[in-house]
Amino acid sequence: MTGTTDITELLLSRIRDVADHPEPGVVFKDITPLLADPAAFTVLTDALAEVAGDTGATKVVGLEARGFILGAPVALRAGLGFIPVRKAGKLPGATLSQAYDLEYGSAEIEVHAEDLTAGDRVLVVDDVLATGGTAEASLELIRRAGAEVVGLAVLMELGFLGGRARLEPALAGAPLKALLTV
Repeated sequence: MTGTTDITELLLSRIRDVADHPEPGVVFKDITPLLADPAAFTVLTDALAEVAGDTGATKVVGLEARGFILGAPVALRAGLGFIPVRKAGKLPGATLSQAYDLEYGSAEIEVHAEDLTAGDRVLVVDDVLATGGTAEASLELIRRAGAEVVGLAVLMELGFLGGRARLEPALAGAPLKALLTV
């Protein structure tokens, strides 16, 4: 892979649309074919690791659950630590939590209290940016832990859902990098 167009075409060719999932009228973007292709997964990991390097990140935060799948190899490739941000009640020990609203209710995410500290420069990694609720909560949680947010990187942005506009204030000037926008 040499050019951005080649990378974009490869990644798009490995994402499968699933109609009416999880409910009628929704077209789910399934990344499992991409993950099953080692060449495509490597290209994706390299591209996101490059973002980590460009931002000067010292740690990568992955958002549950597909952000774990992408964030851990990105952190490894970039030589950085990986921190999972989980749904409430999944982590043992002392945690920091952040509640947020969803279109259909509310949710809460957590991180181990000792995993992020002042001086950490954090890149958040996830698979899809949709409405931005989970990402926004993670940015607040990271800052509450005393760390600095240096960016958000996603495989795919669903531009029609407005997540980027919602996140601009929360990013406070940190970059948002989407490898694909649909």
